[in-house]
Amino acid sequence: MARADRLERLDARRIELEADYRAALIAALEVTAGGKWGLFGHKRDRHQEKAIAPTLESLSDMAEEIDAMRETLSLEPFALHRNFMADRGPVPANAPGEPKQARAWLDRLATA
Repeated sequence: MARADRLERLDARRIELEADYRAALIAALEVTAGGKWGLFGHKRDRHQEKAIAPTLESLSDMAEEIDAMRETLSLEPFALHRNFMADRGPVPANAPGEPKQARAWLDRLATA
């Protein structure tokens, strides 16, 4: 019974941490949708990279903790972070800018 209680508390903490991650991601996306570049790393700009590094580090740290909890609970890895990280990086010149990409992410999260 103690193991079941411990797993139940861990799952409740996981749900809370996933909500915190989502809120932090949404806050970062709103800043980017407002015109501040760097979150998606479209351009190799050291000033943008330095400015966004704390946000990305915080998101990654939370995601690592969530994934560890999910593994303990025999759940699949945290898809939201993996999808976000997969959307980062250089893009072709004709790709939508970071503000439009952030807006699309916000729209997707609003319906999920």
